[in-house]
This record gives sequence, structure tokens and C-alpha cells, in this order.
Amino acid sequence: MDGRLADGSAAIVKHLDANPDDDRARFGLGVTQFLQAYEHVGQSLYRYGLRTERSFVEPHPEIRELWPQNPKPEKIDYAAARKIVQTFVDDMNRAEATLAEVKDERVKLPLHVARIKIDFFGLERPVNAGFLFQLFGQGDFIIAFDRGDVAWLRGYCHFLAAFGEVLLAVDSQPLFECTAHLLFEDVETPHTFLIEDREPFVENFWRNPRVLSDIIATIHLLLRFPVKEPDRLKVAHGHLLSMCQMSREMWTHFSAETDDDNEWIPNSKQRGVLGVPVTADMIKTWLATVAEAELVLEGKRLVPFWRGTQADRGINLKRVFYEPTDIDILLWVQGTAATPYLEKGPLTKFIEPEMIGRIDRQFGGMNFIRFVFWFN
Repeated sequence: MDGRLADGSAAIVKHLDANPDDDRARFGLGVTQFLQAYEHVGQSLYRYGLRTERSFVEPHPEIRELWPQNPKPEKIDYAAARKIVQTFVDDMNRAEATLAEVKDERVKLPLHVARIKIDFFGLERPVNAGFLFQLFGQGDFIIAFDRGDVAWLRGYCHFLAAFGEVLLAVDSQPLFECTAHLLFEDVETPHTFLIEDREPFVENFWRNPRVLSDIIATIHLLLRFPVKEPDRLKVAHGHLLSMCQMSREMWTHFSAETDDDNEWIPNSKQRGVLGVPVTADMIKTWLATVAEAELVLEGKRLVPFWRGTQADRGINLKRVFYEPTDIDILLWVQGTAATPYLEKGPLTKFIEPEMIGRIDRQFGGMNFIRFVFWFN
């Protein structure tokens, strides 16, 4: 993958037309489509003049090299900003649909992941992924992605599509019109004076009343979002349940493996390329965690409520997605925003000492967050 993902995608599609049973090529197409989603985001941000150089007085040289600012950007409006997110969601759904067609249990896709290049800005200057591995102390290596990794990547597609659907469900136009000038060079906003006197962030930005007021306005507007397209939250909920399903499916495939071939996520008898051991007890605990998350998403286990004295009362998370009201963070903190979703019933086991201790023993406390991002 040398930074021409569109050409590669077209070539694989042509190959699959002639060889429809080639699941290795189909797996490669899904990976390419997944990476193209990030290309499309980056190219859109460049097109609209993301302020990578002018938001700060002295941007880091690597920022100038990797994320250059467009000298002649197009004006961005709220509709264009939403289109960026919608395109990302569409790309994730497309990649997931492609990966779902991979059926070969023995499929393998060896990749030199650090050599993958993505043309983030459409400037014919692809960025090599190797620098990311260097940041985490990893060298260049081959990963032999297999059938379990198909389910793993499908899970990520569902998670990211869910995130995009939530963003599109709410009306964030006031936030855009009041704060987009901080991120983009030319913004369609009724508050044109924000562009006239904007200044870059400096070390002591809190002493600048204009910059400080912009930051305060951003925080204020992030605390409340009207829900404009509630059906999108149902779609997001479905993606999250599918993500859990993919997590179970990937471990079904991983656990059945008997080889040890440059594994991205190893089973208890394999050694992965990252050198992080995964034990049988870790896998069992992870699957128990996924099962509990599914019960919470389905409303069969309730999220504990932090107000009042009724210990058997909790929040039905499924109804939060299916019967949404405007999102008000402060009222959620207070508790009154949860009133429509309060029920009596069994609470999630995530609050039980046994479950907490089990996760802590197997994953090492806060290290569990790292495994969440790794295992998906």
C-alpha cells in the first residue's frame, strides 16, 4: 500500500470481478476501504483549510511536514462539516460490508504494516505509518492478519460508525458557528467578527480575553446538544451490539488457531508480534465483559443511578438510544436527565466487587483500557 489507496481499491475490485472466490483479495479490499475512510477525512480537512499552522504561533516542524495547511482553502459551512462525518460513516459501512463477505476460515493477509502509506491530504505526499510504531517503541514487522482479524476489523468499523451516527444525530450547528473559526481558515458563520480578530493559541492563552472567551463558549456549547435525528441513535445502538457480536466471533476464530504466524492478537498458546501475552483466563474475562456489556446495551441490566436511596433502581441504556431527549451534560450529572429512563431491576455486574476484581487481576487495573482498544 504505497499511498494510492483508490488505485489499489479499483484494482482489487477488478480482480474480484474475475475471481469472486478470492477471500484474501476481499480481505485486502476491506482493509483498503477502511484506510480510505481516513484519507477522505484528511483530504476534506485540508480542502477546507484545517488550521494546522495558524492555530499556534510556532507549530512543531513535524506538524508542518505531516499536516500542512492549505494556502487556498474553500469556505466550510455546517452542511459541509456534516458531510465529512457522513462520508466517514458511509466508508466504515462499506468496509464492514466487504469484510462480512469473507468466509474462508484459512484466509491470510500478511502486511508490512509500518510500510503502509496513506495520502492524507491528496497532495501526492503519502505518510508512512512507520513513525507511529516508532512512537510506541515498535519496529517494522509483518502481521499475518487472519480470519479472526476480519471480525476484529469489522468490530472497529461498527464502533466508528456508531460514533459518527451519534455526531450526526445531534444539532451541533450553534457549536460550529461559534467555534469552527478556531479550526478552519474560512468559515460560514453569522458571527464574522470571530474571524476578524482571531488569534493563535499561545503559552499563556488564558491572559488573552478573546481566546479565553472562545474556549469558554466551546465548553458551554459542548454541554448541551438538541437531538435532531433520533433514528440515528437507534442505528448507533445497533452498531454497538454488532461490535460486541464481532468481539465474540473473533475469539471463536482466534481460539481455534493452532499455528503461530505473526499474530496481531494471539490466543493463549501463541506469541503475538507485540510480545504481549494473552492467557486463557484473560480471554474468559474479556468474553464475560463483552457479554455483560451486551446485557447493558439491551436494557436487561441497568446502569446504577447515583441519586436517591433506592438501591434497585437504575438507568435503562437501551431506552436512552431509543427514546432520546436533548443531551444536557449538566442535567445528567445532577441526575434529572435520567428520570425518563429509570427502572427497577437487576443492576450491571460491572459494579460488583467480584467482577471488578476479576478484571483487575487479569488486565492489571487501568491497563484494561489498553486492552479495550487492542481487543475491541
